[in-house]
Amino acid sequence: MGATHGKKKEYSLQSACHKDNGELAFNGSASMYSEIQRERPDIGNIMAHPDYFDGNPDLIKPKKLLNPVRASKSHQELHRELLMNHKRGLGVESKPELQRVLEHRRRNQLIRQKKEEEEAKKLKSPFEQELLKRQQRLEQLEREQEKEEENAPEFIKVKENLRRTSVLTGVEKVA
Repeated sequence: MGATHGKKKEYSLQSACHKDNGELAFNGSASMYSEIQRERPDIGNIMAHPDYFDGNPDLIKPKKLLNPVRASKSHQELHRELLMNHKRGLGVESKPELQRVLEHRRRNQLIRQKKEEEEAKKLKSPFEQELLKRQQRLEQLEREQEKEEENAPEFIKVKENLRRTSVLTGVEKVA
């Protein structure tokens, strides 16, 4: 069921009872109590009146308490920002779809990578771990040698190439 806001609509052509010349004219409503339901009883006679309406200046009149959350600056700024975003048609978490998908993929990739690393650590024995460390050291040494060779002058590179070719031709003649 949904919430109804405002007054209910009446669907008959004549919505109220008409009194012409002292006679009641019914609007075709099936309920005999429809007229009674429309008339509101006077609640002012039933309710007790508060004491502070006396006009006594010595009495302190009660004031409505302020909600400290709603009175705070940060809450007001947040509310203002939400209203502006609502007017513009933006949601609270409005990111472009592509950006959301990319962030989701990155998150999933990091989670997968962490799981793989944990599984790899669990499965390896101490011997395999030591072999892996040695392999990483050798790879690092090879990278350092390649960097040194790249930084070396060109004539040294040519000289090394000549030595290699002379060694290769000598080995080929022997075989």
